[in-house]
Amino acid sequence: MFLARHSVKATNALVSGVRALASQAGPLVNLSVDNEGIATLTMNRPPVNSLNLELLQEISKTLDEVSKNKSKGMILTSSSATVFSAGLDIMEMYKPDLNRAATFWSTLQEVWIKLFGSNYITAAAINGHAPAGGCLLALSTEYRAMVKGKYSIGLNETALGIVAPTWFMDTFCHTVPIRQAELALTAGKMFPVEEALQLGLIDELATDKEDALDKCRKFIKNFDKIPPLARSITKQKIREGPLVRLKNNREQDVAEFLNYLKNPKIQQGLEMYIQALKMKSTK
Repeated sequence: MFLARHSVKATNALVSGVRALASQAGPLVNLSVDNEGIATLTMNRPPVNSLNLELLQEISKTLDEVSKNKSKGMILTSSSATVFSAGLDIMEMYKPDLNRAATFWSTLQEVWIKLFGSNYITAAAINGHAPAGGCLLALSTEYRAMVKGKYSIGLNETALGIVAPTWFMDTFCHTVPIRQAELALTAGKMFPVEEALQLGLIDELATDKEDALDKCRKFIKNFDKIPPLARSITKQKIREGPLVRLKNNREQDVAEFLNYLKNPKIQQGLEMYIQALKMKSTK
C-alpha cells in the first residue's frame, strides 16, 4: 500500500505540525475559469498539500463542478511555492478510525477515476516536489509542465517496503514505457526534473509557475479544432483498461487498504516515521 516519502524540502515544511496540518484557514481548493473556458484547480492545504480526507473530498467535488460547467480543459496546480503535493497525509493512516479510513481511501479512488477518466482535457502545472500521491495526481492528467529546480517526482513506495496498488502502477505504466516503469517502480525511484523529462514522466520544463500554467493552457488550446466528443471518447477508450480494473475491484481495494492499516508492524513503522519527523522539527 501507500505512504508518501517526502523530499527533504517537503519534509522540512511538514514537520512543523503533523496533526496541526488538519487546521486550515480558507478553502482547501480554489477554482477559477478564464474567458477561454479553461479551469484552474489549485490545491491549497499548507504547507505541502498533504492529501487528507477533506482535501480529497474538495478535489472530488471540484472535479464534478468542472465537468458540470463544461469547461474545455482543467489545469491542476498548487498554491505552495515549492511543493505540488507531498502525497497522502500519514495521519489518515496512523491509529485510524477505520470508518474514516475506508471513506478516505474510497474518496482517493473517486478522485483518480474522475481525473484519469475525465471527458475534458487535463494538465498539471507542477510547481514543486511531487512524490507519491502528488505524482499520482500529476500522472492522472494528460500533460505535465514542471518547474525547473531541485525538485523531484515519482512513486517511491517500494523504497519504503510498501507495495503500491495496481491502479497506481497502471497510471505510471500508462505514462512511460513499461520496461522503464518497471525499473522505476521496483526501485522506488524519485526523478529530478530533467531526468523526469527525459523519461517522459513530464512533458515540458517551465521557468516558473506562470510559465507552467501558460504551457498547460497552450496544450489545452491545441485541441480547439478537434471535435470534443471524438476526442473525449478516444481518450476514455485508451484509458479504459485501468479504469475498469479499479471500478470492478473498488471494495476489495478498500479492504486491502484497511487490512494494511490493521497490521501492527505497519502502525509501528508509521509511529517511527512520525517521531522522526518530530525530531527533525526540533533541530
